[in-house]
Amino acid sequence: MVPDASFETHRAALTGYCYRMLGSSADADDAVQDTLLRAWKAADALQDPGAARGWLYRIATRVCLDHLATRRRRELPLDLEGPGSASGPVPERFDASRWIEPIPDERYLPVDADPAERLALRERTRIAWVAALQRLPPRQRAVLLLREVVGWSAAEVAASLETSVASVNSALQRARSTLDQRPTGDSDLLEPTDEAQRALLARYVTAFEAYDVDALCAVLHEDATLSMPPYALWLRGREEIARWLLGPGHGCRGSRLVPLRANGSPAFGQYRPDGPWAVIVLDLAGGRIRGMCSYLDTGTLFPMFGLPPSLSGKFDGDR
Repeated sequence: MVPDASFETHRAALTGYCYRMLGSSADADDAVQDTLLRAWKAADALQDPGAARGWLYRIATRVCLDHLATRRRRELPLDLEGPGSASGPVPERFDASRWIEPIPDERYLPVDADPAERLALRERTRIAWVAALQRLPPRQRAVLLLREVVGWSAAEVAASLETSVASVNSALQRARSTLDQRPTGDSDLLEPTDEAQRALLARYVTAFEAYDVDALCAVLHEDATLSMPPYALWLRGREEIARWLLGPGHGCRGSRLVPLRANGSPAFGQYRPDGPWAVIVLDLAGGRIRGMCSYLDTGTLFPMFGLPPSLSGKFDGDR
């Protein structure tokens, strides 16, 4: 019998796998908890400690496939339709379960992973890549992840999914073809020791907290995007983003930003003068900011990122 405590050593890796399958950090936590509970209950059936990892992934795969059988796929606002206008009508708001959520880096990165493995896992958790995965049928998604992220052979995947090696290879080929038709971009991962990147993020924070819209737009790509789940609206281009910030988004004036790490990317917890407002995840490319996604579900995301319900001190722009 494998000691129950040994299952916990796989929690981070399982969380990353379930997150990529489901597109939701909260759902991933639930799926991992369900996986470990099932494993604990059936621990007597597992005699070989060396088989625990594969056994847990098989359970997690079944948990995720069962979940996906009753839920619609998660998306990003950019997946729905073309960009909107800062002067348009009040954007439509969907339930939070519609959208892909960010995940803190520390939740899915195993502490014992070597630098190369951590880099690969962060790359395969970028929000654009997770969004592309959600376009795959669930079983194709599982095949791709088990083969290319978990590192299983086609025979191991076939045994787990109770299918043939030929079917696994066919599903992998179709999944790769689908992803090739949906480029996930060349985003820059967060590199805390990169001086140029640190300078860029410092300029972003200074401009945002001063609400200097001209300075903020200066660090953006010309065709940068802004989105705000759970609202369906998204904007493209510096001018449209500036119009939003000076118009409907003017309530963000006076905000403070707390640095975070999410999906291998730089992120911030945003506190407006009236309280918590968003988790902002940035997409960096070529020394500029290509995308800003403000997730407004602070009730779920702030506790997940370990953010307090308020910041002490006055909201006067001083530190």
